[in-house]
Amino acid sequence: MTNQTRYLVVGSSHAALEAVTAIRMHDPEGALTLVTRDSHLPYSPTVLPYVVSGRSSLERVYLRSEEFFVEQRVDYQPGKALAKLDPQGNKAQLADGSEVHYEKLLLATGASPAIPPIPGLDQVKYHVLRTLDDALNLKAAIAASKQAVVLGGGLVGMHAAENLVAAGAKVTVVEMQDQVLGGYFDACAAGFIERAFVEHGATIVTGRRVVGLAPSATGATISLEGGDTLEADLLLVATGVKPELDYLSGSGVNHAAGILVDDAMRTNVDNIWAAGDCAQARDFYGERSIMNAILPDATEQGRIAGMAMAGDPGRRDYAGGVPLNTYHFFGQHAISVGSGVVPAGGVEKLRVDQANGRYLRAIFQEGRLTGIFGIGEFFDGGVMWQLILRRVDLADSSERLVADPLATGREFMSRLWR
Repeated sequence: MTNQTRYLVVGSSHAALEAVTAIRMHDPEGALTLVTRDSHLPYSPTVLPYVVSGRSSLERVYLRSEEFFVEQRVDYQPGKALAKLDPQGNKAQLADGSEVHYEKLLLATGASPAIPPIPGLDQVKYHVLRTLDDALNLKAAIAASKQAVVLGGGLVGMHAAENLVAAGAKVTVVEMQDQVLGGYFDACAAGFIERAFVEHGATIVTGRRVVGLAPSATGATISLEGGDTLEADLLLVATGVKPELDYLSGSGVNHAAGILVDDAMRTNVDNIWAAGDCAQARDFYGERSIMNAILPDATEQGRIAGMAMAGDPGRRDYAGGVPLNTYHFFGQHAISVGSGVVPAGGVEKLRVDQANGRYLRAIFQEGRLTGIFGIGEFFDGGVMWQLILRRVDLADSSERLVADPLATGREFMSRLWR
């Protein structure tokens, strides 16, 4: 089977869907095909922990309906993975053997779980959490678990650990770094989160590597460096994600950790763009290229790519990647926006209230916000994200921002977002 299309979008999450919308805003008639390896309607990976916990039903997780694709005249083809690219022939080969000839191509293929090279891992049963099917399988397993081990103290691992605690399991989180959530918070902030888990009965093991796994009568035996062992009837591997880029072999598309793109999301190959969790784009804080696998960035990159593909003159260049993550745990909340590194000449402002579980850290350079992090503090992460991206001068307001980030952020939003 061979198809011909003007626009081919590969992927079905935020970057892909924003690109489709952007294309249709400028070109309502051009043939548009969307193929995805997932067999479900589009959904966001960020909702998966809530599927596991039961807080989100299947009916509420989908980002678009079948009617959307009909109305937007999109040939939607689920359950079809990209296998190989032939840029010279403007052709994409799919895993089922079919081919799609395109004029313009967007790679928004996302990422998959990064499986660590632990001896014996391939001999035991384990779960990952990246797809809707993963979430449904994990939800069923959690209901029967009594003794669980989570490898990885990132957002996915900590979400799952909380769900296991809530289900009554004895839970141990193993993180090889010296703290959990090291990609989002400093050790002080992470301490608030770790304390909440311990208070709810979980065990947090940091600064230790898993050196081996073996099948056991109940499930798996996990060996830690130093000689300690753990038993688990449920094992979740949550040690990060990485793009699967095997389809690029022989294509000439430049890639490193991800697909390298410029500020219009173009690759080095004509008529090919990339966006979202598979793309490696410019860092806001410098000229290096980074992976910034967050929902707002995927949305922005997809919009830029779609506008570029359709030739929309209103397109603006990508401003660079700025991290933004929100995290809820045991009725508490945490927000991480921007870089946690204090730059040369920068100023760090810190407010810590251990007794009431509140923490705020803000970093400024030449009066401009570069990062803000809170535990138990209310502020709008999206507003702070924009203050950083717009390089708003806060020199006369930094103390007010630290004292009351919610009100001060909204004040600047009402003044600037017009």
